[in-house]
Formats: sequence, C-alpha cells, structure tokens
Amino acid sequence: MTVFKPKFVTFDCHGTLIYFAMDKAARALYGDKLDEPAMQQFITNFSAYRLDEILGDWKPYEEVVYNSLERTCRSNGVAFRPEDARWVYEQVPTWGPHPDVPEGLAKVAKEIPLVILSNADDAQIPHNVARLGAPFHAVFTAEQARSYKPRMKGFEYMFDMLGCGPEDVCHVSSSFRYDLMTAHDLGIRNKVWVNRRHEPANPYYGYTEIKDIGGLPGVFGL
Repeated sequence: MTVFKPKFVTFDCHGTLIYFAMDKAARALYGDKLDEPAMQQFITNFSAYRLDEILGDWKPYEEVVYNSLERTCRSNGVAFRPEDARWVYEQVPTWGPHPDVPEGLAKVAKEIPLVILSNADDAQIPHNVARLGAPFHAVFTAEQARSYKPRMKGFEYMFDMLGCGPEDVCHVSSSFRYDLMTAHDLGIRNKVWVNRRHEPANPYYGYTEIKDIGGLPGVFGL
C-alpha cells in the first residue's frame, strides 16, 4: 500500500493538540451557582455561542470570549461580570497538550514539516505551542488571516503563506465543525480525525481516524 507523504502536516491546535479547558474555566466560575444539569447546559451553550461569534467578520478573541460568555450567562440566568470574561481569556495561554501529543508529534516532525492553523490570537498561541514538544515549521492564527475557522479564508491564507495547495497537505483535527468539513469543501483529500470524543464520527467527509496523536506517525508509515 502506498502511504501518502504530504509536503506539510497541518493541525488545528486547541482541542486537537492542546486540552481546550473552557468547560473547566466555566465550572471554576459558576460551579457553585449551578447544579450539575444546569452546569452542563451552561457549558453546551458557551460552546455554541463561541462558534456563533466567530462566523462573522474577524474580531479579537478576547471579544469572542466576552460576547459568548455574556450571552451564555444571560441565557442561563447567571450574573455576568466583565472580569470573568477577561479571566477566561487569560487562561487560554496556560493550557498544555493532551498527554499523547508530544511523542507523536516529535516522530512526525523528523520527517514532515508541521504547521498549525489556529483560531487563537497571536499573543496566546506561542505559550501553547512551546508546550507541544516538537518543532513547527509555521504557526498561523486567525488574527493573521483576519478570519476564524470554519470559514475558508484561514485555510486559503495558510496555502498562500506556504506556497502550496490542498493537494499538498494532510490536515489533522478533532473537529468536523471547525476544520474537517471546511477542509473537505476546499479539496483537502488527506485528512485525519483525532477522536477526542467531543463530536460524533461523520464518514462522509473522508478521513483516517486515530484515537490520539500517538497514532499519527503510522498514518504516514513512520
């Protein structure tokens, strides 16, 4: 069997490589105010409002967090405080990788350049990337592209900066809604879904499934 070796392996960062702890941040702020069913609903709403906030024109991620948290609080009958939104935003650079990430990334990095396309701000992402345990050829952000995934503009910006096209990359993500659906629509044929169990499988989009980044070297025969 021929194993595809792309020019670049491109990654979503938060959620796929970094443990995206928005649920824990919400619990830290509101866990003593809500019972468990209400807390689960709050977390679900917070996720949905964050997605809704990034579908329009680009704005700083701090505004995304502020607006989505304010809307979630209003929807759930919880008092909103601006300082809470700022605290959540400031947590993002402190988050580290899933335990399976450093070793798997390091193996791939020896053979194929690694690239990140992240919805983070420029000020956030270096702190997260420094914890990943592997060298990256390039790190692109929504701030640079002036667009958040799942919109296409970020991917197009990445292709322009790398001087390549959809046929030259393999895109790796744990999210269909943010990454893999858009990658499919843009003609990225080689995709890897990291099943972090926060979204159901969707075979229509054509991908290789791995349970964690430890399985990624095998995708490329490494």
